[in-house]
Amino acid sequence: MKRVAQGFIITDHWRVGLLRSGWALALAGGLGACAHNSIDAGNIEAAPSVPAEYSVPAPPLSTDVARYWLMLDDPLLSEFVGQAIAQNLEIEQAAARLAQARASLRGVRAGYLPSVSGNAGVARDIGDLAQDDFNLSLGADVNWQVDLFGRISNDVAASRAELFASGYSLADVQRLIVGTVAQSVIQARSSAVQLAIARDTLVNQDENLQIALWRRQAGLVSSLDVEQARVQRAQTAASIPALESDLAATANAISTLIGEEPGRARAALQQAAIIPRPPASVGLGAPAELLRRRPDIRSAEARLVADSARIEIARAQLLPLLRITGNIGTGATSFGSLFDLVTGNLFAGISQLIFDGGRTRSQIGIAEAAARGSLADWRLSVLRALEEVETAAIDLGASRERVVLLTTAREAAENAAILARSQYQAGLIDFQTLLSAENQLLSARNSLAVSEAARASSFVRLTQALGGGWDVSRTEFLIDPPEIIPTSDERDGQ
Repeated sequence: MKRVAQGFIITDHWRVGLLRSGWALALAGGLGACAHNSIDAGNIEAAPSVPAEYSVPAPPLSTDVARYWLMLDDPLLSEFVGQAIAQNLEIEQAAARLAQARASLRGVRAGYLPSVSGNAGVARDIGDLAQDDFNLSLGADVNWQVDLFGRISNDVAASRAELFASGYSLADVQRLIVGTVAQSVIQARSSAVQLAIARDTLVNQDENLQIALWRRQAGLVSSLDVEQARVQRAQTAASIPALESDLAATANAISTLIGEEPGRARAALQQAAIIPRPPASVGLGAPAELLRRRPDIRSAEARLVADSARIEIARAQLLPLLRITGNIGTGATSFGSLFDLVTGNLFAGISQLIFDGGRTRSQIGIAEAAARGSLADWRLSVLRALEEVETAAIDLGASRERVVLLTTAREAAENAAILARSQYQAGLIDFQTLLSAENQLLSARNSLAVSEAARASSFVRLTQALGGGWDVSRTEFLIDPPEIIPTSDERDGQ
């Protein structure tokens, strides 16, 4: 797969050309005072308003959540996540967009250099008075636009920011895909456990039906007990195809996520399994850390930088344009004398927009509006990240509590079912009491399985909300640093 730039997590390279527009700085309110050509990345990161701490109590983030799925200790889940990172087609699409942005930056940087085109020709007269000699010509034309008022450098800054945004978008797609794979595996595990519960319960209900038949044959009970046992067994048996269908659908969805045809994932997930159990404690860290860890926030920040640079690009259309052109050429009637006489010229010209009916002013207004929208999107991404963290943290705490209570309920239901079965065999209770105990046990076991899956899913949502699922320290997320590090010309704002 394509790689995410190393600079996407380190803001040192981000200082050059950030929000060159003084208007954009005022719009961003709180970004801090800065020079016209640069701004400290730390001011950018502190711009959105974030609380000092979360409203829910939580220990500090002491573990690396980049590969949080390993904490669930499910080898199959880890295998599927690794395969999704390598083969998922949405990630591949995002990687292609990153490659496009990288190529676009190279193209824009070419504007710093002159363009040179060559020409050559051979001519011969025809007609009654034509000469037999061939006329040979050879020449070159040079065209160079001087970056007098930052037209090119701001264009490069915007393209470089788009490269960062595309890289962060790639990282965010991976973050979301990893979370979807993890939650899908948890859902499949839950379906598999409930399927095992239904089959195990069906065995007990077959025994209950047989006991009811024997007791009716012995004249100890009426046919009512037999019919109630048949109803109970049929209802349980009917749930098995539905669970099998849910498991197959989830497994097939996982196959698509990991970039392969359905079949293998379904076979692997149909094996007996245990629902993954998350670690006992998950820290949250400081809310401000989300601005660094969340790639969607970093992508929105990069797009704000790009749109702010485009304001300066539009404003530069109102300023003079300096262009240097020249050509050099030679002509002769033979190759031997081709370079005997070489001629050329050099011309430097300045052009200035005088009147265009307000077209350029409208382009500036469009660029400013786009930057305001990007600023709002950036702030919104921060608020959404905070919302996701707090909601998932509360949900995880509630899920843990629910699992504890339902574990007690399942243990009590198991004891009650064992007692009811032995008492019914001894003729001490009627079948309705046994039926109620068996149904309570089935409900308790299923509820516990669902709650355990919800606990694991809440853990995935929380660590995903904290920015887990991508890791710039791994080599597959890197591109060559020279591709994104500003050149000396860009660093000087030329």
